[in-house]
Amino acid sequence: MNIRLNCDMGESFGIWKMGLDKEIMPFIDMANLACGYHASDAVTMNRSVALAKEHNVTIGAHPSYQDLVGFGRRSMLCSLEEIKSIVLYQLGALNAFCKSHGTSIAYVKPHGALYNDMMKDENILKAVLNAISSFDKNIKLMVLSTSDNEAYKHTALLYGINLIFEVFADRNYNDNGTLVSRAQPNAVIKDELEVAQRVLTLKEKGYIETINKEKLFIEVNTICIHGDNENALAFIKLLRNAL
Repeated sequence: MNIRLNCDMGESFGIWKMGLDKEIMPFIDMANLACGYHASDAVTMNRSVALAKEHNVTIGAHPSYQDLVGFGRRSMLCSLEEIKSIVLYQLGALNAFCKSHGTSIAYVKPHGALYNDMMKDENILKAVLNAISSFDKNIKLMVLSTSDNEAYKHTALLYGINLIFEVFADRNYNDNGTLVSRAQPNAVIKDELEVAQRVLTLKEKGYIETINKEKLFIEVNTICIHGDNENALAFIKLLRNAL
């Protein structure tokens, strides 16, 4: 199984720095670049695209609700027209920098609350797909891999869009394929060796263990990793070796 590592990047803003982009970029396959609504600015986007191109990393747009203060982690009551428009706006911004560097956007991965809302509400999913489809049907959409992937594939194909299925190796899963809520104390797996072993099992055997030790067989194209903590670089190198 060919599994690629994706990482949220380009999330600095002005003089405020987030993450270890320069150190981490050489070890990942896909960079989800912030587009200005939850983080990033024009200079950061330009530098992020150049850095991704330098290391032959696939570029993805990471659009969010318009929520710099909340880092895009708060749901907002937007109409479907607004959701389509904010996704298009952010795609256009990142695309300008990609064009200037002779590269392009390969996929979209919504950020934070928009990602979660998209997975729960089919109408929001359709609004995101509509935005991508009207911009460029060659761009794929990254979604959380669940036990209901076929339904998501069917909806995406209505808009001519292909999907990328994502798994979170450091999150515990319920038996039905959903993530254990962050409100629960065991939602996040903090032991890095355990996470690396989960990645290896997923690659070699095609399943991830649920919170109840059941085997959950789910489709996976990419694993999300986070580069905004002090141990991130060592952890990413560990996962790179595991893959």
